Amino acid sequence: MDFWTKPIASFLYGFGVFAVSILVVWALFLFRYEYALFPALAGFVVIGPLIANGLYEKSRRIETGEPIGIATMVFIRPRSGYQALFMGVMMLGLFLLWLRSAVLIYALFFGIVPFPGTSELLPMLFLTPTGWALLATGSVIGALFAGFAFAISVFAVPMLLEEKTDALSAMGISMTMVWNNLPVMLVWGAIVVALFVFSIATGFFGLVIAFPVLGHASWHAYSCMRPSDRQIGESERMFIPPV
Repeated sequence: MDFWTKPIASFLYGFGVFAVSILVVWALFLFRYEYALFPALAGFVVIGPLIANGLYEKSRRIETGEPIGIATMVFIRPRSGYQALFMGVMMLGLFLLWLRSAVLIYALFFGIVPFPGTSELLPMLFLTPTGWALLATGSVIGALFAGFAFAISVFAVPMLLEEKTDALSAMGISMTMVWNNLPVMLVWGAIVVALFVFSIATGFFGLVIAFPVLGHASWHAYSCMRPSDRQIGESERMFIPPV
């Protein structure tokens, strides 16, 4: 497993994700944006593949025999150049769109009223019919956002790291690869969600291990489904149907 090849680098990367998650939650409460907590947690799935870029780079370097270090996992130079940045901007835009949608959903069910605070919000959500309807609606819409983000990014982000291509083509290929392997990807998506819920239940501390493991596994899923020139010969590539 890539995690155990120079594990300190993966561990520090996971600890960094844990620390940033705690910092974001603390900032939301400090600046009284608690209403964005649940959408932000759900939106983590949207931007997760972007955050895992350093883990993809470590797995790629293990395959190619290049030196590995925490610096090489942080300061990454994707072969696609600025297209990787463009991909990041689009995913962040999708994340912000989900946050705005969550606020609108709350307003539709509870009206345009000041946020009551976390201590009052939880009983409103879990002990009232309106809260149940809000949770059901928000879960469905959030799942659509997360599913779309997962489909366009799960293979596109590592592809932009390794291949010289544009962001839109990478997203289209990623969606095709997900659709052509839908049963497997549904299971993989369920595993990601389960491990993320587990991480939240442990106060985000589970991210220290779960996030690096998921990142390395995602790279190998991409590498197996879309072999690169170094893995297959020119004559073999002629017989591989385009994705």
